[in-house]
Amino acid sequence: MRRSTLVLALVLIVLLGAMSAKSLLLEIPPVRTHPAAGEFDPNRAAQRLAFVLGDQRPHPADTAADDDVRNRIVALLQGMGQKPIVRDQLACNELYKARGVSCARVHNIIAIVGPVTGKAVLLNAHYDSVPVGPGAADDGAGVATLLEVAQILKDRPLRRPVMLLFNEGEELGLVGARAFLADPLSRNVDSLVNLEARGVRGPAVMFETSRPNGPAISVFKRAVEDPFANSLSTDIYRLLPNYTDVNSFAERGWLTLNLAPIGNETRYHSPGDDLAALDRGTLQHMGDQTLSLADELANGVPEGAGNVIFVDIWGRTLVVLPLILGVVLLVGLLIAFGAISWRRGGTLIGIATALAAVVGSTVLAWFAISVVGLVRPGMFWRAYPIWTHVATYAAAILVTLVALRLLARRLPVGQLRAAYWLFYLIIGALIAVVALGGIIYFLFPPLAMLGGIVLKRFSPTAEKTGAMVALLVLYFTWGTMLVLLQSLLNGGPMWVFAPLGTLIIFPALIEAMDSIDDVRTREAAAMAGGVALIAWIAAAAAPAYSADRQQRFVVQHVTDASSGKAYWSAINDGAGLPRGFRAVGQWRWAKLPYSDRKRWVADAAPVAGIRAPVVQRMSQVQNGGQRTVILSLKANGSDRISLIAGEDARIRAAGVPGFLRPIDAHEDGKYDIDCFGRSCDGLTLIAVIDHAQPVELTVVGTRPELPPSAAPLLSARPRFARPQYSRDETIVFTRVKV
Repeated sequence: MRRSTLVLALVLIVLLGAMSAKSLLLEIPPVRTHPAAGEFDPNRAAQRLAFVLGDQRPHPADTAADDDVRNRIVALLQGMGQKPIVRDQLACNELYKARGVSCARVHNIIAIVGPVTGKAVLLNAHYDSVPVGPGAADDGAGVATLLEVAQILKDRPLRRPVMLLFNEGEELGLVGARAFLADPLSRNVDSLVNLEARGVRGPAVMFETSRPNGPAISVFKRAVEDPFANSLSTDIYRLLPNYTDVNSFAERGWLTLNLAPIGNETRYHSPGDDLAALDRGTLQHMGDQTLSLADELANGVPEGAGNVIFVDIWGRTLVVLPLILGVVLLVGLLIAFGAISWRRGGTLIGIATALAAVVGSTVLAWFAISVVGLVRPGMFWRAYPIWTHVATYAAAILVTLVALRLLARRLPVGQLRAAYWLFYLIIGALIAVVALGGIIYFLFPPLAMLGGIVLKRFSPTAEKTGAMVALLVLYFTWGTMLVLLQSLLNGGPMWVFAPLGTLIIFPALIEAMDSIDDVRTREAAAMAGGVALIAWIAAAAAPAYSADRQQRFVVQHVTDASSGKAYWSAINDGAGLPRGFRAVGQWRWAKLPYSDRKRWVADAAPVAGIRAPVVQRMSQVQNGGQRTVILSLKANGSDRISLIAGEDARIRAAGVPGFLRPIDAHEDGKYDIDCFGRSCDGLTLIAVIDHAQPVELTVVGTRPELPPSAAPLLSARPRFARPQYSRDETIVFTRVKV
């Protein structure tokens, strides 16, 4: 075997290994076993959380289980010498990035550490869980963090107050946050640290700030020792449909930092979000940051102004630049590499080759995932996503290698370098159109490359050295972002990592081109193709689900009270149903009348005694073309009531007396008015409708238990499957006009 062939094999192994090992970039400090005085103690925090959660039942807002959780939090605060305040409020909040309003009776817990006067730093976490899981991470980790931070800060001399808010109702539409904004104590706040979770392990990532972000990032950089944050993520987050309590608080203009772990989303909003799954290293990382930020904000004056761009380097330090400087550098680098590439020649071929690699790797990864998905429908990567990531990167290596050999083999490495980094900068400029914060990723690698080119006149090896430094910087920055994205997009689309990974793979293969130039193109393609094929076989053969990462699988019994028809509903990731389900009926992939979501549906026998909630119009006030309708709700055993109206309903506001909230008319979709908890029974609801014609409402009631006839389905549910996002429940719906 020729030396160049061995070098190619080594290059493929090292490159694929490096792309697979990126998860090491998210390592957090080990759990301290003996914290010093004044340090965050993750073990003590975990013990408190175990006490708060008790038997780990789900505890959504306005339920007896949440009453127990609240009482235990109050008891712990009182045991620290605090005098917590508990507010009892019937409140409503608009549904952000959707057409709707959600209402519930909530009880916020407020405690103040430090002086009683002066502008306060607010530390916020919600103590309610979703109806389907115990919420040990979401947001038990935040609750435990606040309790431990309160214990530490009470013994420190603080210049201004630190206010702890344990709010209820976040999972129902940020109702507790909205209730707090109506509280007189909220007028004394000027800074916020919000604690959330979308996973149970990994670093607590800082993913959202107030705008302009300069003051908040100044505080974050000074206070946090192990930062995981970047301005691309914070910009992209604002474009996503996700939201947290920060969305409600944002109207106050507080300095804001939002933290959350995102490792292993498969346990998020499921029974798997339990104490055993919550990593204590994650709890420690969240606690260390919160304690440092609270201490910094309570004793210092925020500095900085305007907007900045920022990125962490391996979670060890945060690099921050003024946004305007980033824009100037990006433009300058574009001009410089445009000139260098044009002078060297081969610009169009080099850029075309990079574009072909990006597009081709995307197509091949999509095709491979589709083929495997035909054989194994559903999220076949859920248990071991690393194998699908490896296979995706192997596909990108194959396409990139072939593109370089077929399209750019005659180009010298120097021309390829200049053309690629120009291409990379063009990608950065395009990303900046959508998310200016993304500029930070497109400055330092090209700067290192440019430095090597400039210094080449003094040293013949400077350009090669600059290229290797640029590649390393790219790996430790863009690579870290890729790992975060892999956690965030655990549910797919998995092919997206092919083009993103190609941005690292392409310059790496450029630097190897001289060493493997003697390898024939067909041989190189065969070697890379063999590696990719083996990787995809491994991805296809790996178990789809495991005890840790289970399949989403929700079973529901649904009754249409208007027609008397009943259905079984199974919501999963699109995988086929177990054999035991066939004995129950003929299943079809379809929608139910009250929902636009497709799921598995089969006819079912009606359940005796199940009644839909009753919505009765009590009165109406006409004001020109607009009318205000007063409704009364009767739950009939449901713990959640949803009123759904068509896209043309033109409901402009809804709520309860004293808490009427607007509905964003600019959002698309149906209108949704929700109420959760015991207080929905007998609730008086107000709706403001922008026309005089009657509006048809689909009234949906849910309750947590399933009828006995569901036993065969529950026993046939796969071993590694559990409800997620929705609980197993009984649903009944009807239609009324108001």
